Amino acid sequence: MAEHTESKSFPEGFLWGGATAANQLEGAYNEGGKGLSIQDVMPRGIMTRPTEEPTEDNLKLVGIDHYHRYKEDVALFAEMGFKVYRFSIAWSRIFPNGDEEEPNEEGLQFYDNLINELLAHDIQPMVTISHYETPLHLSRKYDGWASRELIGFYERYAKVLFERFGDRVKYWLTFNEINAVLHEPLMSGGIWTPKDQLSKKDLYQAIHHELVASARVTRMAHEMNPEMMVGCMVIAVPIYPLTPSPADNVAVMEAQWNNLAFGDVHTRGRYPGYFLRKLREEGVELDITEQDMDDLLNTVDFVSFSYYMSVCESADPSIEAGQGNIMGGVPNPTLESSEWGWQVDPEGLRIVLNQYWERWGKPLFIVENGLGAVDQVVEVEGVPTVEDDYRIDYMNDHLVQAREAIRDGVDLLGYTSWGPIDLVSASTAQLSKRYGFIYVDRNDDGEGTLDRYKKKSFNWYKGIIESNGATLDDGE
Repeated sequence: MAEHTESKSFPEGFLWGGATAANQLEGAYNEGGKGLSIQDVMPRGIMTRPTEEPTEDNLKLVGIDHYHRYKEDVALFAEMGFKVYRFSIAWSRIFPNGDEEEPNEEGLQFYDNLINELLAHDIQPMVTISHYETPLHLSRKYDGWASRELIGFYERYAKVLFERFGDRVKYWLTFNEINAVLHEPLMSGGIWTPKDQLSKKDLYQAIHHELVASARVTRMAHEMNPEMMVGCMVIAVPIYPLTPSPADNVAVMEAQWNNLAFGDVHTRGRYPGYFLRKLREEGVELDITEQDMDDLLNTVDFVSFSYYMSVCESADPSIEAGQGNIMGGVPNPTLESSEWGWQVDPEGLRIVLNQYWERWGKPLFIVENGLGAVDQVVEVEGVPTVEDDYRIDYMNDHLVQAREAIRDGVDLLGYTSWGPIDLVSASTAQLSKRYGFIYVDRNDDGEGTLDRYKKKSFNWYKGIIESNGATLDDGE
């Protein structure tokens, strides 16, 4: 019998690239007619309450000045061989307050220029419509997604984007990490009410509004241009039982439901029974119209997700949650952790890919994965660089598991690493937590030249893309 050997390459047409968010790299927070977003008053990310006005210590106000340097950055992405680049459009650049009738032309022009620059380098744009950057006015005046009115504002905004860019952008994501709203209602849902004062009813109502908005916009995209593909985007966190006890396994099942519910609605068009039970038990009665139920039937074309880590779950209430991750969970005693307390688990990625594929039967897209670490600049032959073997190892091991999932039969469209260029982190608003293949000379104190340097991982990733994954080190 002939020996069967699996290909080391990824499927033909696999979309390699990187992912960013407007608020974490653009800067120019008050240029080009842009209004304020919630991020402009979150100088410490999710670590402290927002400020009244933008403050100088908020690194996002300048970011890495991508707004003025996008051509340089896109050229570097092209040099790595990117097939796709995921970025977000800052809602407040298009509608400065969020509730205007007419969009801001200068904001639209910026993204026109960025998209055209990408296409000139044969890079497909993938756009996140809302990525943790709700216009501040919508947050303060309407309490963000707690208000049904945001559905209409979001539809108007999405329609403008589809009209303006739909001829050039094939892939769209409605909300970044939509399940994060359970844990970070302000960052994820623009909800101004402090988390400890927010009622369960208001939180779940906000989730409902986002899901309806996502479904309506999916329908709109399909009607306007059938070529456009719309995906949802969730945080993927595999959860393991801390012990083999049945009670821990039940705790895992219930914890997973919190995350899976979002994908279930997006792919099946209705609320699952376990979610409805949860609402009943928590005494929450949602305001759901017949129209809402009809809207939810407009399901997505694919499911995208971020993947950084896994967690454990225990039925024992005395066991404390881990550090660092916005999704909670108990640390896994069998895994190493990053400098920020995120547990490194490449095999978890294969597990989650198979779980999602089996559950939803929709093509999948890994749109965030990477390692935040403190990088040290060194000179090699007179050129500044970073010897970031730790990042190469992390990404290599995750990509090997992604390839294993493809061999398992999973339909995986592509992979965009998080933060192909250093940017301000979302959770802590630090620049020292670096993810990029490209080093940006700016520090947590705001100082630096903003010069770009290629790290060792730059050429490594370039080689991965060139070989379509065949150069991965799978330890064989």
